[in-house]
Amino acid sequence: MSRLTQVALAAALLSGTAAGCPALHASETGLPQWEQLSEAQRATLIAPVRERWNAEPGQREAMLERARRWQQMTPDERQHARRGVKRWSHMSDEQREEARALYHHMRTLEPDAREAMKAKWRGMDAAEREAWVEAHPAPHRSRERGD
Repeated sequence: MSRLTQVALAAALLSGTAAGCPALHASETGLPQWEQLSEAQRATLIAPVRERWNAEPGQREAMLERARRWQQMTPDERQHARRGVKRWSHMSDEQREEARALYHHMRTLEPDAREAMKAKWRGMDAAEREAWVEAHPAPHRSRERGD
């Protein structure tokens, strides 16, 4: 299980529900719902969360906040988040750095300017994108998450 998949699962587990976790729906996989899992199965699913919780006390508040946000998402929002996690997990380090820089830049733009920037980005070749990222780097990440 990838670290990002574990985080999504952890968010559902920490929020007190498995509703956002299709792997736990009997109708989709043949596996039982959370209530029908054995204690050993539950412990196996929770172990990565427990390990991270104990290993990173400074991240506990953030972990709970992610779990709360996950719980508040609609099924469509959760599916969108899962697609993003999957897309991110398949990116190279260079693609991730581009994405961070682009996200950092675009998050402050008004919708019209954001659409214009998207169009400009799509029209750039690899060398132009690389130069743009060098000129507009994402801020230094305070903690390396291994993602």
